[in-house]
Amino acid sequence: MTVERGIERRERRRHDARGVAVSAPELDELAVEAPLEIRLSGEPLATTMRSPGDDPALVLGFLLAEGIVSAADQVGTIAHCGSPEDEGYGNVVEVTPGPGFAFDPDRTGATRRGTLVTASCGVCGRASIDDLLARLPERVPTPPLSASVLAAAPSALAAEQPSFARTGSVHAAAALRADGSVLALAEDVGRHNAVDKVVGRLLRESRLPEAAILTVSGRVSFEIVQKAAVAGIGAVAAVSGPTTLAVDLAERVGIVLAGFVRSQGMNVYSHADRLES
Repeated sequence: MTVERGIERRERRRHDARGVAVSAPELDELAVEAPLEIRLSGEPLATTMRSPGDDPALVLGFLLAEGIVSAADQVGTIAHCGSPEDEGYGNVVEVTPGPGFAFDPDRTGATRRGTLVTASCGVCGRASIDDLLARLPERVPTPPLSASVLAAAPSALAAEQPSFARTGSVHAAAALRADGSVLALAEDVGRHNAVDKVVGRLLRESRLPEAAILTVSGRVSFEIVQKAAVAGIGAVAAVSGPTTLAVDLAERVGIVLAGFVRSQGMNVYSHADRLES
């Protein structure tokens, strides 16, 4: 995992609770947040705030979640625009369709946003939630899962978060097999971006069908469950709690949703009957 590209240093000074400086100025490591504009065949599609690194996987996962593609071979190239010496290089990617495939203008039109997508808001600017629901499977295949494996899922995040260890300001997501082994893990300033990177990597490597659990740091929003549903991942485990829409969607599409997952237990909000002791 590339760490340095997503970390920069800024000067800071430590103060006590009274506001009195208790240290000399020194450098602190911060997570980089930078815009990424996604273009399809030259036309702007969306701009998201993300941690630089593995942009092609992020874009591929994003396009899958948006219903613009359903397979990796429907994308020809994902390349940064311009030259490395250009100012701002790396913040615009051009996506071309794969051989014999054309991007559906209705799908791209529904995805296109008129406002910036922040690191904490992936659905902002969407015409309606109904548009998202219309593109979801009626039911995500969810084989029985071990409750102990689901409860241990977030420990995979704690074991491999180098950027978080250095900055304390990024999220993480990981896809796991049914036996708890990790398929892919990614960090990003946005939870939804971390999920897109994970899904994009697995889609690119033809390993998405192996994913049984998606685990995320922080809370579970509607969009996290939506991305899991589109990817065909039947369980979501989170360190924090879910939102009401996340629970409603998980119940609707057959996803096991667990929140506040700790070593001593977890809260299961949907389809607990799928869990085996």
